[in-house]
Amino acid sequence: MKLIFLKKGVLITLVALVLAGVAFGICAGALASASSKGDRVIVIDAGHGGLDAGVLGTETNVKESEVNLAIAKLLKGYFSEAGFEVVMTRKDSGGLYGSTVRGFKMRDMKKRREIIEESGADMVISIHQNVCPLKSKRGGQIYYDKSSESGKALAESIKKALDELSDGEKLPNGEKSTKSGRTNAVLTGDYFMLKCTESPSVIVECGFLSNPDDEKLLCSEEFRQQLAYSIFKGAVSYFG
Repeated sequence: MKLIFLKKGVLITLVALVLAGVAFGICAGALASASSKGDRVIVIDAGHGGLDAGVLGTETNVKESEVNLAIAKLLKGYFSEAGFEVVMTRKDSGGLYGSTVRGFKMRDMKKRREIIEESGADMVISIHQNVCPLKSKRGGQIYYDKSSESGKALAESIKKALDELSDGEKLPNGEKSTKSGRTNAVLTGDYFMLKCTESPSVIVECGFLSNPDDEKLLCSEEFRQQLAYSIFKGAVSYFG
């Protein structure tokens, strides 16, 4: 049985059991390689923050930084409940740059790298939202560093879990989404956050705030929970 088909409570329980070293039949075997104890360190990075709001929603004007943090906190909850050690680069609405004088963006990025390096991260997941001049463009987009095979494997694992999220998906107004797949093809990217560690690292662009349908979903607490859980499932499947 593949983990990505287990119900939420069952999956989290099984992960916790395996991390504690408890055998649990076939499902435990599938997760055994993930870790025999709760010593895996997952760094979750909520992109932007403070003066840097990121992109804005075209309908609600919601800040990307707020959406990122909300999803990151939910993701942290799933990993923590499963027994992983979780480190958040950003825990509140503020940035990590200290002084707001010129160069604050680079100081912010360097602080995130410092947190990742000090944590001894086994995996880094950076949460972001996308924008495109073409408003019809929608869905997730996952980036990994071109030199990282482990990053590519993690990106593809998360993409698979996110693709399943679109099945039966409904918009907050009750209408069904017409999107045929949650994510676009995984891509390589020459981004700072992908080069902060030799461990698998990905940037998950959860959706397009420039697309009205994606924006509605990303402003929905229920969808954020589903989205965070799918990212979690994909990451756990990578370890398995």
